[in-house]
Amino acid sequence: MQVLKSHTSCKDCPYKTLVFGALTDSELEYVNTTRKEILFKKGEVITREGDKIKEFLYLKSGLLKVFKTGPDNKDQIIRIARTSDFVSLLSMFSNDTYKYSMTAIEDTTVCIMDSDQIKQLVESNGKFAIEILNRISNTYDTIIESTFKIRQKHLRGRIAYILLYFANKIYHRNKFELPVSRREIAELINMTTENVIRILSEFRKDNIIKIDGKTIEILNVEFLEKLSKSG
Repeated sequence: MQVLKSHTSCKDCPYKTLVFGALTDSELEYVNTTRKEILFKKGEVITREGDKIKEFLYLKSGLLKVFKTGPDNKDQIIRIARTSDFVSLLSMFSNDTYKYSMTAIEDTTVCIMDSDQIKQLVESNGKFAIEILNRISNTYDTIIESTFKIRQKHLRGRIAYILLYFANKIYHRNKFELPVSRREIAELINMTTENVIRILSEFRKDNIIKIDGKTIEILNVEFLEKLSKSG
């Protein structure tokens, strides 16, 4: 973890329109008084389930996994958070502590603001409060929709779905380095690690994908799209 020297104020931030566009210049300066940017290296823990919520977290760049640990000590990944995500919203206004953990799955920069300041602005600025509610609602909708889609698919359809997710939603190209392990893929799409490895190997043998270490190249996009849709 490394605190970065930021030369951009909240008022001049290109991302402020995502939620903070409803704040006045003076309100943005108020938030900026405590704001800091922190770089988390791949594998570093950002928050742990049960930690006290003290800060409002915005994912400025990178990727992180949001997950819960079950009584059997196995993790279940809830979602992959990406750039422009407000990653603390799901607990911040309903709990004092985090109900999930977050870990960087590639080098990730998080913009951190004081949670009490954000709550004060929600109370005093109705337009900002609506923006926050919209963001929370959209996040829940995304989680519910993706969970439903995954659960409706057979094993091969789930692998096709997650490969297309990384290609289309995360990296916007058909050749990319997987930021997660086979085990983490299994945690994300509710499969066993063995089945993930087996199906990826089948896709490779059938020339649907090319695998070189952690690098994946999708060779037959049309096939994966049909498989993902049909399940």
